[in-house]
Amino acid sequence: MNKIFFLLLFTISVGYAQSEEEAIISLLEKESATWRSGDVKAHSECWSIKPYSRILVSTQEGNSIDVPPAIMLNPPENMIGNGGTSKNSNYKMNINGANAWVSHDEESTTKEGVTTYTFEIRILEKIDGKWKLVGQSIHPRKKN
Repeated sequence: MNKIFFLLLFTISVGYAQSEEEAIISLLEKESATWRSGDVKAHSECWSIKPYSRILVSTQEGNSIDVPPAIMLNPPENMIGNGGTSKNSNYKMNINGANAWVSHDEESTTKEGVTTYTFEIRILEKIDGKWKLVGQSIHPRKKN
C-alpha cells in the first residue's frame, strides 16, 4: 500500500512540475513572439512590473543598459514589432512555489536575416494563477 501511495505521489509531483515548466516555456515563447510581431497588448500581458523589477541588457561592446521595466508594458513604436523570429533552447529552471528563475539560450533572426545569439535569465512570479515575468537579464554570446 505504501508503495502505491508513493508512486501516486511521485506521479502527481512529476506531472505538476512538467506542467509548470510547460506553462513557463509557453509564456516565454509568447513574450518573444509578441515583441517581434508588435502586439503590445499580448506582450504586456506577459509582464507584471513590480517595484523590484529590473531589466539589464549587456551589449557586444561590454557595456550594459538598465532598461526601464515600464517599457515592457508600453514600448516605443520603434522598439517593438520589427519582425523576425526567435528560437529558445537549453531551458534550465528553478521553480519554488510562486517564484521561478529560468535561463535559456536565444537565437534571434531579424527580418533581414541577421542572426544574433544571447544567454537570457528570466525571473517570474505566479500571480493569480498565471506566470508573469518580473525581470530579465540578456547577454550576447557567440554561436555555439
